[in-house]
Amino acid sequence: MTTLKERLRDDLTAAIKARDELRSSTLRLTLAAVTGAEVAGTTKRELSDAEVLQVVEGEAKKRRDAAAAFETAGRAESAARERAEGEVLAEYLPRQLSDEELAAIVAAAVAESGASGPQGMGAVMKIVRPKVAGVAEGGRVAAVVRAALGAQ
Repeated sequence: MTTLKERLRDDLTAAIKARDELRSSTLRLTLAAVTGAEVAGTTKRELSDAEVLQVVEGEAKKRRDAAAAFETAGRAESAARERAEGEVLAEYLPRQLSDEELAAIVAAAVAESGASGPQGMGAVMKIVRPKVAGVAEGGRVAAVVRAALGAQ
């Protein structure tokens, strides 16, 4: 069984051989971020697959944020490049929950916690967060929870 880091390295090698500039530069930057995370702190260590996945998620989020910023600044070419890099990274991330799946999890958590109104946000998030870790972005989850609590 290959680790996620090995898969990233193998795919980088294949992208370089195929002269796929976008893919190779994206994977190279992602592997650099993984290495940076490995040497952060007091001792160098090998990251687990879950930790590598967190780094990839962070890199994908950076691409989304940068694309939005470029879009706002009217730099469509740069925004398109960031989105393309985000699509490369999406191949390594688990499938994200659909809006319906996320809404169902949040509704169950609201019922379980008995929370109502904005002050119940923390209690609901505490229940929802472990269930959606890695398959739904935090901001998106918070927005759905806010909407669910506001609707009551």
